[in-house]
Amino acid sequence: MTAQTTGEGFSVQVEGFGPVGAQDGQRLVLALEGGGTGILHRCGGHARCTTCRVEFLEGEPDSMTAAEFDKLSEKALLGEARLSCQIECAPGMRVRVLQTTASTGLEAGKAPAPQIEPDPVWTTRPGASTEG
Repeated sequence: MTAQTTGEGFSVQVEGFGPVGAQDGQRLVLALEGGGTGILHRCGGHARCTTCRVEFLEGEPDSMTAAEFDKLSEKALLGEARLSCQIECAPGMRVRVLQTTASTGLEAGKAPAPQIEPDPVWTTRPGASTEG
């Protein structure tokens, strides 16, 4: 299976790192890793561990996967952070990476697949501009 990166390239702005190259639809965790941020992804990008957390400063998507919603709710992080393994890159994103190999002393973890796992079931995040 191949990543959904059919769009044109652009940059995601990462606080403390600068611009990171991305493709429309690329998993954010993979763009951040490719940009040298040292982001953690201990569970391999399956929305199980929350180590790939980011904080959105601009451009937070209104949608989120049910797996991300469930894990953030379980860890009392809903509304405070997002899981970069469950987010597709889009222009206008500006994020802060919350856990890195340098800040924790941990190894990054198993490489995430190009596509979002588990198969995404999309929902609207609480507080989204499109929420009714």
